[in-house]
Amino acid sequence: MKRKKGTILIVDDNEEILWSLHQLLKNEFEKILTLKNPNLIKNLLEREEVDVVLLDMNFAAGVNTGNEGFYWFEEIKKQEPTSVIVFITAYGDIEIAVRAMKEGADDFITKPWDSDKLIYSLQNFVELSQSRKKVNQLKSTIAESGHHYPSIIGESESILSVKSTIQKIAATDATVLILGENGTGKALIAYEIHKQSERKNEPFIHVDLGAIHDNLFESELFGHVKGAFTDAKEDRIGRFEAASDGTLFLDEIGNLSLSLQQKLLSAIQTNTIVKVGSNKSTQVNVRLICATNQNLKQMVIDKTFREDLFYRINTLIIESPLLRDRGNDIILLANLFLCELLKKYNKKGMKFSSNSIEKILQHNWPGNVRELEHTIERAILLCQSEVINPDDLFPSGVSVRSDSNKLKKLNDIEKNAIINAINSQKGNLTKAAAELGISRSTLYLKIEKYGI
Repeated sequence: MKRKKGTILIVDDNEEILWSLHQLLKNEFEKILTLKNPNLIKNLLEREEVDVVLLDMNFAAGVNTGNEGFYWFEEIKKQEPTSVIVFITAYGDIEIAVRAMKEGADDFITKPWDSDKLIYSLQNFVELSQSRKKVNQLKSTIAESGHHYPSIIGESESILSVKSTIQKIAATDATVLILGENGTGKALIAYEIHKQSERKNEPFIHVDLGAIHDNLFESELFGHVKGAFTDAKEDRIGRFEAASDGTLFLDEIGNLSLSLQQKLLSAIQTNTIVKVGSNKSTQVNVRLICATNQNLKQMVIDKTFREDLFYRINTLIIESPLLRDRGNDIILLANLFLCELLKKYNKKGMKFSSNSIEKILQHNWPGNVRELEHTIERAILLCQSEVINPDDLFPSGVSVRSDSNKLKKLNDIEKNAIINAINSQKGNLTKAAAELGISRSTLYLKIEKYGI
């Protein structure tokens, strides 16, 4: 049987308990360490990287106040703040154990213990400890960077592939197209490319094209001169000029109308812009990165996205992976958000129960990373205890996957409605979108989703 990762330290003055736990756990984890004397904890932690500490609450004969356990708990936390600490206590001392939980302990086990339950809990706690270590490293990296954008977080195969691609292309000035659903972190990928490029000390300008009205597009992207229009009271540089020598990130590029696509293409091809109200062209030098959640290939076929612009922006393509396909990255992100949001709302000591961790992994996360962050934020605000349970995360008690039959029926209804609208409008997607009461871009997404 393959052993699970993780190092467990057991501290107890009862040699029989040390032996029993060692025998139970030695084939389940990478390393099991035991100490009879708690005074040796500090030296051991200097030599070994420990994930979970099983700590007795009383060491002196005849003493059952738990004070010794609390003392060593504090000492361990000072030395190894990411370690998970689980108290070992007798059944009659549960009140002391509950107090320990309030003081910040992660859990407690009672003698005698349920072996299967203990192994399962320790496996979850090893994951929690290692996730805390990574969160601390990430927080240090973010703090040192001094930038608004955090680093790309995760160690799943899909994220490692993205990171590898970034390393290969960052040093070039090639245009990059990032594809992916909303909330998958396309902006973080764009910033990571910039951060690893030769332009890293120059501006990174993020433009959400979906939020710019068509009438303001030229002014926002290219700038304007004083008097160009009623509210133009002074000269203003556009995003292209602001990003010159740096990186220009055009998010939601699939939302541009055909007329604006032509104006954008002209600026990209010539590396020049003309401010609104001026006849003078201005040279710009930007590294262009674009992103969209839409199927641009289909839009080219439907003649709603220019083919020449499409090939101009997709020299290199990166696909931003769905959160549900990222495995244990989900827990890493959940713990990072928990840490950041507790600080934001000035709360302390809250943590996920093992059942919550399981539910987080099972949930489908249709809104991806953004949904995960909002879910944890809501749970922190509404949770009445220090332990976040599944009902705090998912008040309905039902995750997307657990209600797959209902979801499938709804999807079938939506798919049939789209097919009927397209047929009734004889393939005219603009009219079909109007009939359905949705935008053209939303219709494209749903066509791709259902393979219509």
